Amino acid sequence: MKKRKIPMRKCVVSNEMKPKKEMIRIVRSKEGEVSIDPSGKMPGRGAYLSMEPDVVQSSWDKQILDRLLNVKLSDEFYEELLGYVKHQKARRELFANE
Repeated sequence: MKKRKIPMRKCVVSNEMKPKKEMIRIVRSKEGEVSIDPSGKMPGRGAYLSMEPDVVQSSWDKQILDRLLNVKLSDEFYEELLGYVKHQKARRELFANE
């Protein structure tokens, strides 16, 4: 059986290469709307972050996503992103044992 190639992406905060499934994509549409892209397929300019709360916090503190996507992101967006990452990490740890 042929082994499948795992797509890799680079985290914009830590500059680590990781499998795409272990990352979260943040996308900016042509209209300038920024959103979390769980599927990784939304059209627009994307940036990948590791699914680690400390990486998201670091991007919030340093305003990394603001610079990369050329928009001013609100604290509410970062809070939503941090909550999403914590939820996904907890789910991954919960279902990893099965």
